[in-house]
Amino acid sequence: MHPEVRAASLHGFTDLAKSVGLEPLALIDDAGLDVADLATPDTWIPARAAVGLLQSAALASGRDDFGLLLSERRRLSTLGPLSVVLREEPDVRSTLDLLMRYERNYNEALHLELHESGGLARLQISIELGVSAPTGQAVDLGVAALVGILRVFLDDDWSPLKVCFAHPAPDDLATHERLLGDRLQFDHEFSGVILTSTDLDRRNEHSDPTLRHYTQQLLANLPRARPEGAVERVRELIELLLPLGRCSVDQVARGLDVDRRTLNRHLAVHGETFTSLLYATRGRLAERHLANPRHSLTDISQLLGFAAPSGFSRWFRDQYGVAPREWRAQ
Repeated sequence: MHPEVRAASLHGFTDLAKSVGLEPLALIDDAGLDVADLATPDTWIPARAAVGLLQSAALASGRDDFGLLLSERRRLSTLGPLSVVLREEPDVRSTLDLLMRYERNYNEALHLELHESGGLARLQISIELGVSAPTGQAVDLGVAALVGILRVFLDDDWSPLKVCFAHPAPDDLATHERLLGDRLQFDHEFSGVILTSTDLDRRNEHSDPTLRHYTQQLLANLPRARPEGAVERVRELIELLLPLGRCSVDQVARGLDVDRRTLNRHLAVHGETFTSLLYATRGRLAERHLANPRHSLTDISQLLGFAAPSGFSRWFRDQYGVAPREWRAQ
């Protein structure tokens, strides 16, 4: 399955495109999208098309900051029903935990990770499309939107210790500095922000403890972005077993306490096979690891369960049409 995003992620695109001299309807049509879908926040649209639309708009307008400018039109409510729950979380840490646990409820291509060490927290973001495509504008939008969410619960003038981007710096940093501050680093090992653990523990002064019971009920009833069940459990096991070199259909079936035939039958109900999920998971992880310049191709081949880098390279070329080194360069 190709990842999708809620159309709300492109909220404000039409007005922004017009303001920088573009014809938004033509761009939307060229991206394979319908303007009516963009007008309905809860409509799910292909993530690849949404990301491509941002890249096309940036290129056509000559504005490397297009994604950042679009982030100014984002609100917490862009996340849909989840935003109601987030507003009543007791602290920033629990807010981020919900954002990560329910990321597929608002964006299936977005992946957030939080790492803490020595009083510092690293919150990194990646866009995983399952195909080779430039994602710089989408990453910029995601990072800026994330900072905007944090400011809702911290202070309007709060800034991270550092804002990082895996892509090179644009020629003009004015919009970056205006929206994100001057603690910027480009060509970094990840895209995201660095903040303190103290920030994570900051209490949400606007939450109402009496509403907690109701927001938890709402959280329990939030609709899934897509039906998961057995398919999601298989994905999790594949991701766990790949680096161990033990990822086989029999091993996954054993991990789910079913036989191979039962596993295949469950996956078929969702239009999937073990091989389709293995390839999709490998592709998603390959994109993530290739985006990190500190991972060599040998490291990545091992993380993805290949016996040698040559096997990884052949598989990647078959799936993406380019060699891993070419994809990383793009």
